[in-house]
Amino acid sequence: MTSDHAHRADHPGSPDTITLQIAIDAPAERVFDALADSSQRIRWWGGEGRFRPTGIESDLRPGGKWVMHFMMGGRPSSVGGEYRTIERPRVLSFTWRPDWYADATETLVRFDLTDDAGVTTVHLTHSGLTTESDRANHGGWPDILNWLRAYAEGNSATPSP
Repeated sequence: MTSDHAHRADHPGSPDTITLQIAIDAPAERVFDALADSSQRIRWWGGEGRFRPTGIESDLRPGGKWVMHFMMGGRPSSVGGEYRTIERPRVLSFTWRPDWYADATETLVRFDLTDDAGVTTVHLTHSGLTTESDRANHGGWPDILNWLRAYAEGNSATPSP
């Protein structure tokens, strides 16, 4: 059984951290591949009226670089970083630095996946959001997790690259 939406809770004692959790009716391997495989990620990460991915470059290894290009508000933007932890199908973490606001700092995104009989709980932690503008500019994670769930469960009308 899946929840209707991603749940957000500020990490207790860490005002610089956003945590979210969602249940996805798909095995952890499927969910991990949707997150880690750039040819899959470009198909589900984005939504009408929000942003549309136009390309992803990815060197999927610890220390490898990644960047996702997209259209946002009618203009080209990107976000990128470096992979930190890759433990298929349980953990994926990477640094995150968006270009869509001037004072962006490098932060850390971590996905922890737990599979229970083919239902995967995805726990997202986005840490290092040290300023109010950092926190305000990263409110899209619930939508991203819902797009991931729709894709992994095979229910999405995903944008084409």
